[in-house]
Amino acid sequence: MSIPRVAIVGRPNVGKSTLLNAVARRRVSIVDPTPGTTRDRVSLFTEHGGVYFELIDTGGIVEETPTEVERAVQVQVEMALKQADAILFVVDVREGILSPDRRIAERLRGHARPVLLVANKADTDKLALESPIFFRLGFGEPMLISALQRTGVSALLDRVVELLPPAPEGPPLPSEMKLAIVGRRNVGKSTLLNRIAGEERVIVNEEAGTTRDSVDVRIQADGHTFVLIDTAGLRKKGKTRDTIEHWSRMRSFSSIKRADVILFLFDATAEASEVDKKIAEFIEEEARPTVVVLNKWDLAGKVTTPDEYVRYMNAHFPGLGYAPLAVASAKTGFNVKQTLELARELYRQSSQRIPTPILNRLVARAREWHRPKARGGKLPKILYATQIDTNPPTIVLFVSRPSAFPDDYRRYLARKFREESPFPEVPIRLLFRARGGGKRRKVRAAPPEVTSTE
Repeated sequence: MSIPRVAIVGRPNVGKSTLLNAVARRRVSIVDPTPGTTRDRVSLFTEHGGVYFELIDTGGIVEETPTEVERAVQVQVEMALKQADAILFVVDVREGILSPDRRIAERLRGHARPVLLVANKADTDKLALESPIFFRLGFGEPMLISALQRTGVSALLDRVVELLPPAPEGPPLPSEMKLAIVGRRNVGKSTLLNRIAGEERVIVNEEAGTTRDSVDVRIQADGHTFVLIDTAGLRKKGKTRDTIEHWSRMRSFSSIKRADVILFLFDATAEASEVDKKIAEFIEEEARPTVVVLNKWDLAGKVTTPDEYVRYMNAHFPGLGYAPLAVASAKTGFNVKQTLELARELYRQSSQRIPTPILNRLVARAREWHRPKARGGKLPKILYATQIDTNPPTIVLFVSRPSAFPDDYRRYLARKFREESPFPEVPIRLLFRARGGGKRRKVRAAPPEVTSTE
């Protein structure tokens, strides 16, 4: 028994994405007055009244589709409708019934799924009085809501769960890992996601900037459950043209933060760019386990070798020296399964812990191999270490003076820990702490004793 799906549909700018965000109580979909902001199916798993279901935001339904991307948006809408167990047909109470609403209503009557009419933007009692006109669409009394103010949303969800078929008891199985696919524009991120998902889950087009939002896709494969995150392709910040692109950029970096493992895609037929270096710097800052994926290997493999690329990556991206490299072709499927298995291995490594006694033996050996230089006539001392967290592995070193350990020695320690630990291919976060938190302040004058007389 699968989790029920609910699709949100309607013409552009009626508040579909705002409704999804209102249910989630956070920004899941980008909201912008520009028509066509939402292109892919953006979804979330949610719960109401003990019933779990997947809520899916879709692009606005339009009749005229002059471009290939706009036609692909409509294909995504139709796929959402076919897979849905219930449909939320959203209209704008401020604008009343428009011709596109009538055409969408006619189209939805052909689907054998329950349709719930939702009159959005009923922000005032006066606007709510305009709702009876929507009876003409043939779906009964509309549910009045204001997605922006979150009024009426709870009552709407009450009706939604009544329409859904029986669902599995309890929440969906937790995902084992969140896997973000990142890179600059047109390196094949969406093609790779679709290849792993086994369906056209996101739009693929040669037009730069096709993907605008970060799209989470829940995958079950080979007995594993995980979440794939497709992100918008990035370019230089100075070339960001509008609000939508700004939010796309912010959402891409946010996806890196919340991911357990990164698939950092490069076009194997092109040289690395400044954008690639900026993404690499952010991945380093966030200490995310990363697979460097040389995509389009079917085109590049005839003129170069993986070893040449390893030397190239080490020269241009030394901060990701720990990251393993995979060659693949999202288009043909070459090495995609093996790349996914490598990502799982990095997640396993990042989840490991080193017992404190073993860790301190590693510290002792590291000191023997290379001692930190004396500063101010005093030799810096590492007193002991302990691992306090995983994903990424985080180690606290209690030392005599944290400022006495320069960056190059810290990098040396991290490298040695990787060589001698169960996580050789993931970043390690080292935190240097002074033992005891520094000198205690002495009390200079005690308060006078208080005496009482009777």
